[in-house]
Amino acid sequence: MFSLKAEKARVKRSFLLPLSFVALLWLIKIVETAAGLSFGKLGVYPREIEGLIGIVLSPFIHGSFTHLFSNSWPLVMLGFIIMHSYRKISYELIFWIFLISGIGTWVIGRPSYHIGASGVVYGFAFFIFFSGVFRKDLKSMALALLVVFLYGGMVWGLLPIKEGMSFEGHIAGAFAGVVCAYYFRGIDAPPIFSWGDEEEEDEKNIVEDPFWVPKKDKSKDIPIGDSDNIHDWEVKYNFIEKKKGKDNS
Repeated sequence: MFSLKAEKARVKRSFLLPLSFVALLWLIKIVETAAGLSFGKLGVYPREIEGLIGIVLSPFIHGSFTHLFSNSWPLVMLGFIIMHSYRKISYELIFWIFLISGIGTWVIGRPSYHIGASGVVYGFAFFIFFSGVFRKDLKSMALALLVVFLYGGMVWGLLPIKEGMSFEGHIAGAFAGVVCAYYFRGIDAPPIFSWGDEEEEDEKNIVEDPFWVPKKDKSKDIPIGDSDNIHDWEVKYNFIEKKKGKDNS
């Protein structure tokens, strides 16, 4: 049964992790800038052993505040959808998108340092879209269409059309989302912003019978009790029946 209080608590919990993650990204960038440091070399450097550390660290590092800002909003919104609608598999899903997108960038990327959480954003978006496709579920597909509407321009990020942009990281993230959508397609059927299923009506809870239900003649109800009480009710019943017969004549 739907509870407004429980739904509010669930929404708050679903926002907690994405907001905390984005807040951490901003803290890291502020510390990096204030201290005059550069964390760029902690990103993914493809096909080099030293670049493997970026598989874990690159989503936490951004080249500029503009870069960070562009990732913050989709991280919060898509992260909320993941935590709210796919809550049973959310943590495992996030882990695999982080890992697969990082490894994919390390394998296919250009020889340069790849940083930023864009790969995770693409992983989330493509997971939500293809999850609806693979499940053939109307609710999931409706959410997928919403993602396409809000983030449809992301498809251009898969092409090498902007200098300095890691389109390889975007491709790796998209690949991670598709793989996870297929792998988890039968495990968790997400309640897409469900407001709760209505309970089936219990006949015992009906206070007043509708007009189409025949009224029951309560005078013919004989309560179960001892033999004396049953006899008394039989006498009353026979008396009522005789009275009806005289009235009809």
